[in-house]
Amino acid sequence: MRPVGADAPRCRGCGGARSRRVADLGPQPASDAFPPPDAPGPDPRTPLELWACPDCALVQLGPVEPPPEETVRAVESATSREHARRVVADVLADHPGLAGGTVREFCSHHGGSWLGALAGHGCLPAPQGRPADLVVDVHALAHEQDVAGALALLAAALAPQGLLVVEHHHLLPLVEQSQFDTVRHGHWSYLSLTALDRLAGRHGLRVVRAVTEPVFGGSLRVVLARTGSAHRPDGTVEDVLRRERAAGLHDGSGLERLGERAGASAAALHDLLVAERAAGHRVLGYGAPSKAAVLLGLAGVGPDLLGFTVDASPLKHGRSIAGVRVPVRPVADLVAARPDVVLVLTWDIADEVVGALEADGGWGARYVLPIPSVHERTPEVAR
Repeated sequence: MRPVGADAPRCRGCGGARSRRVADLGPQPASDAFPPPDAPGPDPRTPLELWACPDCALVQLGPVEPPPEETVRAVESATSREHARRVVADVLADHPGLAGGTVREFCSHHGGSWLGALAGHGCLPAPQGRPADLVVDVHALAHEQDVAGALALLAAALAPQGLLVVEHHHLLPLVEQSQFDTVRHGHWSYLSLTALDRLAGRHGLRVVRAVTEPVFGGSLRVVLARTGSAHRPDGTVEDVLRRERAAGLHDGSGLERLGERAGASAAALHDLLVAERAAGHRVLGYGAPSKAAVLLGLAGVGPDLLGFTVDASPLKHGRSIAGVRVPVRPVADLVAARPDVVLVLTWDIADEVVGALEADGGWGARYVLPIPSVHERTPEVAR
């Protein structure tokens, strides 16, 4: 990857040319690269910057070329699967007329699929070329370089009285909880309801409902309909918009200290691991999510401080976290090693992780989470 274009990139959502840089996390590697630990280095890096558009409020990556296509895929967590079942039940409870209707899904392998849960309610894929009663976008929009083009495709797939459900990681908790490791190459946009509401109108859509969800550290489930349909906005829309205005998401001002807070959190993690090493404690990691590259890179954490991490995905075993080359091994290796401290890199499913490791009583390990600030999670809290 390399920087391209000028200092005022065209907005990916509205095409405006007045975007400004609001956060700079420095040069970072492709988070999904997962090179072998002994591969020739250093890993290529590209500036990781966030830009905010004053016209549509979309927060997005700066002008960089796309990272190489991902070859290592994550394993869907039990938390994500249960979330899909619950959300589908909620959507169909709110709109019972959709049960047994047609559906079209746009999804990311990071977000999982809702098709299985929808099929359990009689929803079948729409015939090729036919609009669907229900269109769902499951954490896919953030992976689209052309946000405007992606929204146009979603709108075109929707039947006149149908509903579009877009679930995405919410910019609000990213800012409020300093979830800086969520910012990475390959995630082209960081959506707020403010931005989605403004952009939807360009494609003949309007937001009618917005529901916060805990998945992935804080997501937003947004329901949209055609502007000429019978669907009308409810009170949840203005409630979320009000909270976003208070946090400075309407103009990007809320992100201006993200880089500073990221640096402080990363330094705190580094200092903790140094102190644990000095005390003779062994620290190992759980999880090799794509966001680990940014977190460990900013913290300056390599194999000297974190001997290895483990992951449920067999495709990641024998590889390493890009930029820092922390090896990735099977989960069984962590259990066998019985470290004093487990650094939970998949902090968004910490309850699931700690619960699984403590299912047989554990071995007395302490569990450290890096976000929103470095803190310990006790097994009792996780249960």
